[in-house]
Amino acid sequence: MIMSSVIWYIYEFARKSWAENFAVAKTDPEIVETPDRFRDFPQVFPENCIACGACTAACPAPQAIKLVRSEDTAETDGQTYPVINNRGCIRCGFCAEVCPTDPKTITCGENHLIREDFTIIPAEKMYVIDDYLCIRCKKCMNACPVYGAIYEEDNKITIDQSVCIGCGECLQNCPVKGAVKGIYISNVQEQKNIINLVVNTLEERIEAERDNITHLSDTDVYKIDYPLDDLVKSARSILDNSDLILDTFQKITDRLKLRIVTWDEDKCKKCHLCVDECPSGAITYNEEEDKVKRNPAKCLRCSTCYQTCPFGVAGFYEARFLLDPPSLENGIIRITIKAAPLPVGAD
Repeated sequence: MIMSSVIWYIYEFARKSWAENFAVAKTDPEIVETPDRFRDFPQVFPENCIACGACTAACPAPQAIKLVRSEDTAETDGQTYPVINNRGCIRCGFCAEVCPTDPKTITCGENHLIREDFTIIPAEKMYVIDDYLCIRCKKCMNACPVYGAIYEEDNKITIDQSVCIGCGECLQNCPVKGAVKGIYISNVQEQKNIINLVVNTLEERIEAERDNITHLSDTDVYKIDYPLDDLVKSARSILDNSDLILDTFQKITDRLKLRIVTWDEDKCKKCHLCVDECPSGAITYNEEEDKVKRNPAKCLRCSTCYQTCPFGVAGFYEARFLLDPPSLENGIIRITIKAAPLPVGAD
């Protein structure tokens, strides 16, 4: 039986027609040419990177992405950029989604949020639907007072900007937070300046509590209430538009997550593990002082030192924010800080 099968295969492969067809065989173009919607492994453009770390924070796959830094030269500082591990990457596109650079540092094909419509900064207001969060309940379509402004096509709800009157009824009636976004398309630079103002101010406020944060256990939560009065005054010196300022504040507190690295030199045993592993060169050994030093200005807050150190020198924490009440008058930013849920070198 086996011999007859072998003879049959030899006969088939020896046929002239098979040999001719094999020589000119080609894959179907429909298989080779991927559509625009195909989400491939992320492609990185290092020259665009600003080392913000947003991609590493957004990535849901362990060990799929990390920030590295090229060596400094006499002429220029080293370039920090993300590196993708294709064996760990799940091609979700979140890294490209949150990348704030223009042009993008990371791209991976068309994605639900990789469009200008969905940046943190954006009439004044333009309303757009996030197809990734939309549940197709059609409440926005039913609430819209303008026929045809919101329509469904190919199982996707879309707002026609040429018909929309910007009334905001779609946003008010949407049951899913973030599925409909109201984006200011004016004063973009001023919004960027306000975002930088708020983020820098919150970082300074958290830095002032570093001694209290350092002693947090894995189950402890540290809370700070930050009144908006001074921030509002500074923001109004940038832009005299209370509605836009409040909208920007809400976007920041809804989406911002700050990572905090603390450093306790007294625990250091000078094993140099963190020095070897730090991707940005922020941790170095000072021979004159015989100490391992951390330079906060170079730190990417990637948590590598925290996960590497066996003695608990580095601490790693996360801060989240809530604007409560959502008002510029008597508003307060509630800051919640707790230990980051990451593996640590120390037992």
